[in-house]
Amino acid sequence: MFLPAFGLVVLAVLSSGTGLSQSESGYKMHDWNRPRPPVVDPGTPGSQEAPGKPPSDATVLFDGKDLTQWCAMDGSPTKWVNKDGVMECVAGSGMIRTFQNFGDCQLHVEWSAPVPPMGKSQGRGNSGVFLMGLFEIQVLDNFENETYADGYAGSVYGEFPPLVNPARPPGQWQTYDIVFARPRFDPKGQLVSPARLTLLYNGVLAQNDVALTGPTTWMVHLPYSPQAEKLPLSLQDHGNPVRFRNIWIREVGTDAKQKEFTYSNQLLDRYEGLYRVTPLLSIEILRKGQQLYMKLISPGGEHEHALFAESRTKFFAKEVDSSVAFQVNDQGTVESLDFYMAGDTNRARKVK
Repeated sequence: MFLPAFGLVVLAVLSSGTGLSQSESGYKMHDWNRPRPPVVDPGTPGSQEAPGKPPSDATVLFDGKDLTQWCAMDGSPTKWVNKDGVMECVAGSGMIRTFQNFGDCQLHVEWSAPVPPMGKSQGRGNSGVFLMGLFEIQVLDNFENETYADGYAGSVYGEFPPLVNPARPPGQWQTYDIVFARPRFDPKGQLVSPARLTLLYNGVLAQNDVALTGPTTWMVHLPYSPQAEKLPLSLQDHGNPVRFRNIWIREVGTDAKQKEFTYSNQLLDRYEGLYRVTPLLSIEILRKGQQLYMKLISPGGEHEHALFAESRTKFFAKEVDSSVAFQVNDQGTVESLDFYMAGDTNRARKVK
């Protein structure tokens, strides 16, 4: 159930690592000129019979209509199914992820374990919610079903057992309301602050601002390593037909300023090539892993910048004021790109 008071928890958790104190903000106490908070419709609570309404500023990841926000881990269409407005895991189909990337966020997920219950311990109604694809909140049918403590529903898997077990019977809808602060790294890739997480499980506090020790996995403690600021949200296929509904997310703080997406390598490969801006400036588009890079080639030398997807055709750089928008014809062939740099836009034809 969505709790209007949950916004207080959001503020408390994220202020520990991402907010500014009163004196650091640059505003006086009770300063009339300080910007007011934006107005948000808080939505409505859900019930067992029907999901609630998300807040007006939330990004809706699944509302029962379709699975267009989700894909397989490689960016191909997911094999999970939408049945009667409910997303259901198909055993053996693999994990799924969002196209959009997220960092600091408030996440709402509703899930239901299969009926009749089958199996025991970790074999009963198992799935997982992975923040940034790295940090798992366990999904499991723990109604009259025991397992190891750090594998219970509501646990940070392998790290922190939930404070309580408020599980409802299988077939009923369970809710997770999560506040997540991503890890921070310095320019040299050293960890500055770990990821932090708070979880309300069926409205009950189950994780209280815990500092995650690293990415979660089975039987191994993984250390932190440098990572992107924002990555896709993932749901786990553990072989059980766990169902999901009413998934929404709110990006928080500076992470809310610019949307980012991760698309398939097949799509990115279409953009690779050499583009001529002027006789003295060319742009080479390269793919490394799941990210594009822009190499600027001029008589003065070569400069390379990582590109981040704003949409399927528009990509931007973070360290410089620059972006590219690919122009695709009706046959799906990339013919040119629009190159933006510091206020100017130029059309660049693909020459190779």
